[in-house]
Amino acid sequence: MPVENEDVGPTLNSPLWMVSQAPGLNALVLALQHHRRALDEGRGGDRLTFSRAEVARARAEFSDMIRRGERDLHLLAGLLAERFLGAVQRKSVVIGEIERTRERFTLAVDVTEAEVIGSTDIDLGNRVLARLAIADQRGWLRASLISNVVEYEADAPNAFSAYRLLTRIKAEEEIWNKVADEIFDLDRLVLKDKQLRHLGRYVKDVFGVKIVVGTSAEAEHLHQLLETLHFEDAQLSARQIPLDEAHRRLEFIEVKNYLEHDSRKRSGWSAMKSVVAWGGRTFEVQVQPLSNFLHERERLTRESHASFKSTRERVRDEIAARMPLFGFYRALLRWLFVDPSEAPPIQEGVEVVLTD
Repeated sequence: MPVENEDVGPTLNSPLWMVSQAPGLNALVLALQHHRRALDEGRGGDRLTFSRAEVARARAEFSDMIRRGERDLHLLAGLLAERFLGAVQRKSVVIGEIERTRERFTLAVDVTEAEVIGSTDIDLGNRVLARLAIADQRGWLRASLISNVVEYEADAPNAFSAYRLLTRIKAEEEIWNKVADEIFDLDRLVLKDKQLRHLGRYVKDVFGVKIVVGTSAEAEHLHQLLETLHFEDAQLSARQIPLDEAHRRLEFIEVKNYLEHDSRKRSGWSAMKSVVAWGGRTFEVQVQPLSNFLHERERLTRESHASFKSTRERVRDEIAARMPLFGFYRALLRWLFVDPSEAPPIQEGVEVVLTD
């Protein structure tokens, strides 16, 4: 696997590179990486200049990357569901929150394959919520989207004891956080820090597929089948997927077995967990026993779901407290991508300039 250097930008397994290559966004990341190194090495770097056109291009490329990445995830999910589940019911499962009361609820709505592939998960979830009317004694209430997943449920028993397949997309993160994480290699910083290492799962960010089967033995068996899986050209053609080896097979980059008791995570979570490349993109694939999946879903209370994002932010805040430049870059990127009309953030020894 390639490593980061000053010429190539984000690495192959980084969150930004996983989605797609984007020249404008990568150029922005490279410029900020070079500036950060210059500051670290005492080589100047006292002036940062951006053009509005460059920032607009980077924002547009990022949005396009997410849309194309989500589309490929759902194409892969459809192929896997067809292979292991057979006929399926496809649902958009939305977690919403009532804005006035902060009560959370789950809503499942049938969706078509065309709807899933043609929309981002956030758009799909918001459309589902738009169909919902909520009222109390004081009037109508608004609901906001917390998360949305797409579930494929088997219509009938199958030879693999596969019950459902779910897609997970964590593309709701603000772009300034993603780019700052990339520039400072936040995953590496967390894993190196003994006090933060146990929080590493909160900063990972990949497109994911989860397949739920009956038992641990069946999870291992299905994972073995994934390693030798071959998609037929007819299957790819039906979804207008290129007929090449990059799309016919999954390339396994990393495999971790969390099914055995000794290797389970402290939370009790267990699964076969892999990182695969398909069609030039990287995905996380989990195969999980049904009992563990149901236990995991039961634990996703309002508190635990809400705490995931707050803990991820706490990781970033702790890094920023130890490394002020990381905090400055987060503020800088938020300013660039949200509202450059305001005054730029201040960092001692650095001048920020935005040109037309």
